[in-house]
Amino acid sequence: MEQGGVTLPGGQRQTPDCGENHDRLRREALDTIRTLHRKFTAELLSVALFLLVSLAALGDFSFFPSLPPQVRTALGRPPSVNMISALLLVYIFSAIILTLSRMMSGSGSSGGVSHAGYLAGFYGFYHFSGKLPENFWAVFAAGVTILGLESYHLWIYCSEGIERERDLLAHLDSTEQRGR
Repeated sequence: MEQGGVTLPGGQRQTPDCGENHDRLRREALDTIRTLHRKFTAELLSVALFLLVSLAALGDFSFFPSLPPQVRTALGRPPSVNMISALLLVYIFSAIILTLSRMMSGSGSSGGVSHAGYLAGFYGFYHFSGKLPENFWAVFAAGVTILGLESYHLWIYCSEGIERERDLLAHLDSTEQRGR
């Protein structure tokens, strides 16, 4: 870069337009803030989905019609309660370890919707085995723990990202004020 501007290909010279760069940086920062807000909102919607499924499971899905006998026969015998409980324990520990590893790596990814789906599956397995009322609170506690940890992780990640972007906006505002 030479004094008085930027040398472009072909030997042309152009003076940088700082106002255009500030506007672009401002738009990008505001877009990033909106994206981070949407990301956390999506996580909260996953929690709401889990709570809705839990409300249905609390009543043992009584407002749904029961499956016809031929469909139940086609599905076969449900897994044993001990097998479902063992898989629930494996799932709980796996999900917590995965979430903690995301927290340690600083990753902004989240598995809220998939966790809500897996937990709904456990409600379903217990329901088809006829033991949902006895095991409802185990699945509910697992869901609250996993989704709470996921939400906390995403809240920290998004809050830090939003704070960085707000600092950038404040810096842009201060340099713009000095430039006038």
